[in-house]
This record gives sequence, structure tokens and C-alpha cells, in this order.
Amino acid sequence: MASQPSSSTKIKLAAAHSAPVYMSKSATLAKAINLIHAAARDGVSMLVFPETYVPGYPYFIECYPPLKQVAALAKYAEESVVVDEDLDGVVEACRTTGVSVVLGVSERMKGGYTCFNSQVFVAGGRGGGGGIKGTHRKLQPTYVERIIWAQGDGSTLKTWKGMMLGNPEAAAADGKKEKSWNVGGLACWEHTMLLARQALITQQEHVHAAAWPALSTMAGFEESADSQIEALMKCHALTAQCFVVAASNYVDETCLEWMKENIGEQGFVKRGGGWSAVIHPFCNVLAGPVTGEKEELVTAEVDLKDLGMVKIWVDADGHYSRPEILPFVWDKEAYWEAGKKKHELRVSGVKGGEEAEKA
Repeated sequence: MASQPSSSTKIKLAAAHSAPVYMSKSATLAKAINLIHAAARDGVSMLVFPETYVPGYPYFIECYPPLKQVAALAKYAEESVVVDEDLDGVVEACRTTGVSVVLGVSERMKGGYTCFNSQVFVAGGRGGGGGIKGTHRKLQPTYVERIIWAQGDGSTLKTWKGMMLGNPEAAAADGKKEKSWNVGGLACWEHTMLLARQALITQQEHVHAAAWPALSTMAGFEESADSQIEALMKCHALTAQCFVVAASNYVDETCLEWMKENIGEQGFVKRGGGWSAVIHPFCNVLAGPVTGEKEELVTAEVDLKDLGMVKIWVDADGHYSRPEILPFVWDKEAYWEAGKKKHELRVSGVKGGEEAEKA
């Protein structure tokens, strides 16, 4: 394993610029586990994966009429991740290596068929520590994504504590406890939702995990996608005063072949794409950007002490928030529970609902 940064506030962050084994949950999870071990050998503290890395971003929804996609959509749901059942290997890899992970998945409800575009936050930790801290579900699927994913709710719009990002050896040498930093995340154009970003800012986000597909491979986005991603990532880094890790996949030949063999010819998505980088709160690009058809862990050493120096200028959850002028709240209630929306559970709890259920 590579040596860790010497200071307890210095850590390595990495984005996985990587393509999945398209439409194979088991093979892509195995690849993710290999990447976690590779990151550990390089001394990485936290590794961020692209949007719906497992089982791959469903590029076919952009390419074919809906009625031609029915079988593909059913297969996609089958290959989507049930968080409580499918991630034991990832959790074990994080515990073994000490690497924390933000894994982009298409999440399927346990015992059901409804899917979400999700990020799973898994803390590294040896000696029985670590494990899944929580899951963020994309609030608003974009454009035709709505035919495959449901809308998330405000209960998952949060920063996750317990993501152990510090260097335990250096912390012990300094006579300090290992620091637990706040990690949040959003997927793709969810970053255009200013109030979603503000919700994370109000929870003192230290590191932001941004998950992206290969936008620049899509027809109409060739000349603009990379500029859009860079602008949104730098905007969040500065306005949230946090480190941003942006991880994108790229389109490889296996993805294109799967679509051709299972749905038919298309000319809207091509090989390559992606934009992966690590960005400082003052918008310096610390690693990357990496684009195109290549496998790479985009890695940068960061010093979390820099957050304090940036906050002297702008503290978006403090003196720069002006809450007496710009009060901010959002609905934190969970609307999805045990495969049903919570309001449905409330209805079934009243007398009429109980009688209807018995009937």
C-alpha cells in the first residue's frame, strides 16, 4: 500500500474515470471492488464512482422510441442494485482497505421494481468499523430518465457523517482523534438545482461527490457538455467552500454493442466522453480533468486545513448566509418506505383504508 500523507489533515481523494461491465451488476461490482483495492494501494482515502456505475448509465433511453425499450428497461431493473442485498462485497472491500466510497448505482427497491438514480455512501474502517452510512436518491431524473427512475425525496438530501477520511496513523502521532468529515453528493444535472446544493451547504459539506455520465458522447452535447460540467463543479466548490470530486464514466464498445444487439442500430451516442477531476474550494483543478476512453483513478492530495482559510473569505453556512434575509428550509420527510410512499401508508392506517385492504 502506498504511504499515506504525513499530516492528519492531508488525504487523497480520487475519482474513478471508468466504464462499467455494461448491464452486468455482478461483473461491475467485481470491477468496483478491484478499483477500491487499487485506490488503497495508492493511499486513497475516498473514491468516488460515476453516475449509475452499476449496472451502467442507460444510454439507450436517449436513442430509441419508448416501445422499443420495454425489454431493455426490464433487464435494467433486474440488474439494478438492491442496497441491502447486493453490496456486501463492496462493504467488505471498504472495511479491509480503509477506503471510503461513494458508489453510483441504479437502485431498485427491495422486493419491488421501482428504481432510483442513487449514490451509496460506504465508510471505510478496519477492525469491524465502516459500512453503509446512507443513500442519496436523485431528486429529479432528467428528461427521458423519468421513464426509468422515480423521484427521490428530501430525506436523502444530506451530508453523511462517519465517512472516515483522515489519516489515523498521523492523527495518532499528533495526539488527536481521527477526524470524521461530512460528505455529500449529487448526480449530474441535479447540480443545477440551486436549492439542493444549498441544502448540502447548510450541513457543512466538506467533500462533495459528483456523479456524471459521458454527456459529451450524446448528440447535441459534443461541444458543450464538458464546459457545463466544469462550470457546475467549480461553482459548487466555491459556493459551498468544499472539495469536489467529479467522477464520470465513458462509453466503450461493449455498451454500444449491447444496445445494437438488444435494441437495434442508433446514431445518437458514440464512444468516449466523460469529465473527471478533483477541484479545490477556490476552483483550482488539483487533478484532471480526464476525458475520453481510458481507465484512470484521478487522484489528488488535499489538505483539509484549506477549508478554514477559504471560510475566512466566504462561509456559506455562516456569516455569508444571512438567514434573517434569506431563510432556507426544505422538506426532509421520507416519502418512500418499504416499497410504498409514506402517504399511502398513512391512508392505509385509517379505518377506510384498512377495510379497503381487507377487501
